[in-house]
Amino acid sequence: MLSIPELIKKKRDGETFSDEEVRAFVQAVTEKTIQDCQTGAMLMAIWQKGMVDKEIQTLTREMMTSGEVMSWPKEWKNLMVDKHSTGGVGDKVSLVLAPALAACGCKVPMISGRGLVHTGGTLDKLESIPGFNIHQSGEQIRKILASVGCCIVGQTEMLVPADRVLYAVRDATSTVDNLPLIAGSIISKKGAESLTALVLDVKFGRAALYKDLDSARELAQLLVRTGNGLGIKTGAVLSTMDTVIGRCVGNSLEVIESLETLKQKGPDDLLELVTTLGGMLLLMTGLVSDLPEGRKQICDAVTGGAALSKFQAMMEAQGVASETARMLSSAQSDYYSVLRKSKHQMDLKAPADGVVLDVDGLVLAQVLHKLGAGRLKVGEPINHSVGAELLVSLGQRVKKGDPWLRLHYEDLAPSKDQMNQLENAVTMGTDGGTQRTLVQEIL
Repeated sequence: MLSIPELIKKKRDGETFSDEEVRAFVQAVTEKTIQDCQTGAMLMAIWQKGMVDKEIQTLTREMMTSGEVMSWPKEWKNLMVDKHSTGGVGDKVSLVLAPALAACGCKVPMISGRGLVHTGGTLDKLESIPGFNIHQSGEQIRKILASVGCCIVGQTEMLVPADRVLYAVRDATSTVDNLPLIAGSIISKKGAESLTALVLDVKFGRAALYKDLDSARELAQLLVRTGNGLGIKTGAVLSTMDTVIGRCVGNSLEVIESLETLKQKGPDDLLELVTTLGGMLLLMTGLVSDLPEGRKQICDAVTGGAALSKFQAMMEAQGVASETARMLSSAQSDYYSVLRKSKHQMDLKAPADGVVLDVDGLVLAQVLHKLGAGRLKVGEPINHSVGAELLVSLGQRVKKGDPWLRLHYEDLAPSKDQMNQLENAVTMGTDGGTQRTLVQEIL
């Protein structure tokens, strides 16, 4: 077997690793017998020279088995499902989708992440609910799935330890944006959940990691191949990420919008993503015979109240007091009796008469991030109350002076430059614009 320096040289020179060589690298990372500088050098060599599909499959499998791989009762064999999103602005899909899938008979062991840079993290949103505990052991996860059908938790110490090490070094060595390493990271964590089916929401556009459809498609196709190679039925959706999903951005505000959606008062674009992704998973597990039926079942779970009941049960199972969970789930919730409200709110006014043609989601997210809604480094605290609400819809006609955005902020007020950025984030026109469809392709 080659030494670590020899392995680095082999990849640096553009050669292909054998399965044993990939295994040796991942094992060295997991057991910490490799120096940090060597790990960084290997990641840079992979970034520069790439990997063939067989290497990516082996890398993903070895990362997946570097720690605990979850096991489930035999009767759940064809019901284990999850979804992964590449990140967006106002992306609260998981909060609605997980309980809807549970209401349709699936088991959803959703292991999620925290927000970094401008994209919000599912765990941060849920932690704005007092008492919600995202830290659950494997045994606790099994109990919650048995009683509720879904849970949304953080990665345990025992799951995919190799990924935790590599992810931190990728961040420090500017190798985050490498397709083989992205595929290995995402699919190894989902593989450790021992899933039946996985659906990926790969976003493209100005507020996404990938700005154009072709780049996003390349990633989606690789993720699908890698997932299927591990024996997980894997599908993907390519969806646009230019403006906000729904109307709210920011942790507490997105929880409120998710609850409103579960109470049949949510935005159409959020429901479009939830029903498409959920419908695909129901189809892949064989619970429905076609996608339209899958979409309908997910929609019925949301509009009929079954998904809301599951969300309430999940909150209680993950540490939220029964009274708090009931209050948030009731028809006439006073959300701010439970969730933190920002000290200040400010409405931005439409600059002219006209039709709202566009709102730049990236600008909105970047300003909110600097006001405390996000973090730059893993482990940094965030302010759950900071956020913004869109008060208008795309295509809506407004008059000059009408409020179009409500900013929620704390002691750190927006600067003059940030206010200018926000004011320039809205595009007004004279015509009615076009109907917005988020889902562009299904793979």
